[in-house]
Amino acid sequence: MPNTPFLKPRFVGRRFEGHAIPLEVLRDLAVLEEMIIEVAKAKFLQEHTDRKRSPRKFAEGFSLRIENIEEGSAVAILQLSRFNGSQTLFEQDLNYFEDARDSIISAIKAAERNEDVTHFLPQKCLGYFDRLGRSLREDEHIELAPPNRQEERARFTPAIRRKLVELSQIREFTEEVELRGRISEMDQDNMTFQLQLIKGQKIAAPIPPQHFDTVLAAFNAYQDNALVWIKGIGRYDRNKKLTRLDSMEHIEILDPLDVSARLEEIQQLRDGWHEGNGTAPPLEGLKWLDRQMAEKYPDDMPLPYIYPTPNGGIRFEWTLGNLDISLDIDLVNKTAWAHLLDLDTDEEEEKNLNLADDEAWEWLKNRLMQIENRDND
Repeated sequence: MPNTPFLKPRFVGRRFEGHAIPLEVLRDLAVLEEMIIEVAKAKFLQEHTDRKRSPRKFAEGFSLRIENIEEGSAVAILQLSRFNGSQTLFEQDLNYFEDARDSIISAIKAAERNEDVTHFLPQKCLGYFDRLGRSLREDEHIELAPPNRQEERARFTPAIRRKLVELSQIREFTEEVELRGRISEMDQDNMTFQLQLIKGQKIAAPIPPQHFDTVLAAFNAYQDNALVWIKGIGRYDRNKKLTRLDSMEHIEILDPLDVSARLEEIQQLRDGWHEGNGTAPPLEGLKWLDRQMAEKYPDDMPLPYIYPTPNGGIRFEWTLGNLDISLDIDLVNKTAWAHLLDLDTDEEEEKNLNLADDEAWEWLKNRLMQIENRDND
């Protein structure tokens, strides 16, 4: 068995900057192995037209393993590995697997260039892209090229993955999803529940045994508007409408003041929401604010009450001890006006903040901490 790398996929994105690959991404490499085997079988049958199927033990000796992680974002070195005692994978058989690898890379390049993908891969094999790259986020991609060759790398992005899935003509496709909503129904006999999303749609989901207690607690708190956050695999139809959850990996009951959930609720507003005159906050601005709060507002800090303002902005409000604190946020200019009022003395403090600047978030954090510490003394 040769010692040269079979493939060296390079993972690019913020999660890979420490030269490490998250475990959830490793599932993509397992799918890649499956895909290479199936494409190799198709290549074999193309060459042996007298056969209806590949040899029974055609891929018995084929296995990929991670040999090392190189620098350069994160580069996984995939080596060929033969099972002990296997003699079925000879040098001539390797050509089918190498050809399959190269065809997958060429198909990704063809999708990038809007060329005919089926020139490189049978359409039935395109369905593997439904699972390959499912864990990639929008700012991430995988670069692929045959090892030890000087040629342009294929960039496998979430957008390219979706294009290849559409070309496969499968009726449904899957995506990793993060959802927020309320558990409105629960069927303990069939171990399923109905999740009512914040935007109103209801979808069915299975109940993994390890999450049964959490699902039951959220269902029992439905009348109290208890919200949950769920991460899992969502199934979509050809019109890109989410139809159900195939599986659920994580679930947690959210704090009543959860920032992401509240901002998602506000996303449902439309112009005229406030007595016919209110302007709906811009969607991109709400998403930006959600990211900023996730990255720069500590988890152990008190959560604000969040309200839309008629001019298309957002207001945060806190009541800490005898202080009323408000933050009026301009989502377009990414600025804010902070106002602190002492209810006992009527003393006021005001400050203009540029929320695109880390210093503004540091000021807000430190000021709230000072107030909390004072109240605790």
